[in-house]
Amino acid sequence: MATPAAGSGLLKFLRPSTRLQTTDMKAAVLWGVAAGTSALYLVQPFDYLRKTFFEKPEPEQN
Repeated sequence: MATPAAGSGLLKFLRPSTRLQTTDMKAAVLWGVAAGTSALYLVQPFDYLRKTFFEKPEPEQN
């Protein structure tokens, strides 16, 4: 039994020239990572992240 090529039916209705290629997907992921890293660099929410996730709140003294 022959196995179909990976992703052959995913975008079969598109012309071969307009289908997503692996190079296009890799480039999109790379640009997404670059944009996310740039946004984190510009905003720099590290104090908020440290307080929210890493520091334990002090118990209230009554």
